[in-house]
Amino acid sequence: MSAFENAQAFFNACEAPLGWQGCAAYVEPGAEFTAQSEPLAEINTVEGYCEWMKAFGTVTAPGASYELHTAAFDEQRNTATFFATYHATHSGAGGPVEPTGRSTASHYVYVLRMSENGKVAGMTKIWNAPWAMRELGWMD
Repeated sequence: MSAFENAQAFFNACEAPLGWQGCAAYVEPGAEFTAQSEPLAEINTVEGYCEWMKAFGTVTAPGASYELHTAAFDEQRNTATFFATYHATHSGAGGPVEPTGRSTASHYVYVLRMSENGKVAGMTKIWNAPWAMRELGWMD
């Protein structure tokens, strides 16, 4: 499997959301995660992010989905990029308030730095979390 194919498999598994169990095969041990996004500020590993996504997509917003707009691979930098829109409704437990029944269509980007082994070595998520939180009714 090429690095880009592995990155695509990781993206799909993470967004499914299969959690760490479904994503680990595509990721180097200890892979770092970064995001300049309030809900994710305390998460610093890809494993932690995969588990956050699983909880959000199965408990807080069951049935959440995504629409992938584009995917690209920069061979010189061994980096994959995915731009998508996340569709979710706060209908389950979790989140900062009781279920609001409100929905979001929130754009985001994954930047996956791949290792020499073709696995995810590091991940950055670019996401305007306040936009999504306002749409979900979590903040004014």
